[in-house]
Amino acid sequence: MVTSVKLHQVGGPQVLQFAQAQVQAPGAGEVWLEQTAIGVNPLDLSQRSGAVPVALPCGLGLEGAGLVKAVGPGVTQVEVGDRVAYATGPLGAYASARLYPAERLVKLPPELASDAAAAVLFKGITAQYLLTTTYPVGPGTRVLVYGAAGALGQLLVPWAKHLGATVIGVVSKPHSVDRARAAGCDEVLVFNAATLARQVVEITQGHKVDVVYDPIGRLTFEASLDSLRPRGVLVSFGAASGAPEPVAVGTLNAKGSLFLTRPSLAAHTASASEYQMRAAEVLAACAAGIIQPRIWQHYPLADVARAHADLQDGRAQGAIVLIP
Repeated sequence: MVTSVKLHQVGGPQVLQFAQAQVQAPGAGEVWLEQTAIGVNPLDLSQRSGAVPVALPCGLGLEGAGLVKAVGPGVTQVEVGDRVAYATGPLGAYASARLYPAERLVKLPPELASDAAAAVLFKGITAQYLLTTTYPVGPGTRVLVYGAAGALGQLLVPWAKHLGATVIGVVSKPHSVDRARAAGCDEVLVFNAATLARQVVEITQGHKVDVVYDPIGRLTFEASLDSLRPRGVLVSFGAASGAPEPVAVGTLNAKGSLFLTRPSLAAHTASASEYQMRAAEVLAACAAGIIQPRIWQHYPLADVARAHADLQDGRAQGAIVLIP
């Protein structure tokens, strides 16, 4: 039997329900994957709460790792017994086993454990496209990163440093400062909407930053705009505090001809080839020691509601991984 988590209504962690099903035979282009680790991401929480709409009822989760147990007709990318991971839809990662498209599986190197892969691939691809495509970071780039002590921040910060950037990290609590510094931040600020932009001006000696990576949303939006140099880029890629209010085009002009973008992982992995390219760069960065999976906690799949609550309430100090 297969155990999976199903979402029949949106709400808090308590709406997550378990279901039992039979093993399925893969169809054309599919594999049957026996999962050994499952990644938990903020997007999962947004889908569960209804902040990001999904068609109900549905499974949940976009990141996992495991063993290929059966392949369907036409599958050439992987073989039975391969260790693989993935970091995009279709939804349904919260399960002990599942069907999954073969072309979107990533073969794992022997030195990368399954739980590490489930902790790093989704967040790593996010960091990769933010730093290389959304805004090409390089030597001398000044970067402001919110959540610098969190699971994504602990990948985004060292990768930005490797590319030559000066990184100002932002955290929500004083006890997170040391963790953000350990990730590689040159400076760390505890968020205060009234003072953040002024602090950025002081740190940069009036230059401000070239790019702001902001997954917080409503709470941080104005401070993010005010931290940017003329023609700087605000990358609003999440809404942990709610979606920002609509911004008038004239505001971007008045603040220095700023650029505003709202990227998504889906748009940057739409084709299998682009997805595999970004995933390969993440694995290469892991192998080179540029980034490292930082697992804060393993939970049994049965404790998925507790895992969601810990991430939602800000207790997580790194990646959360579910074990079927």
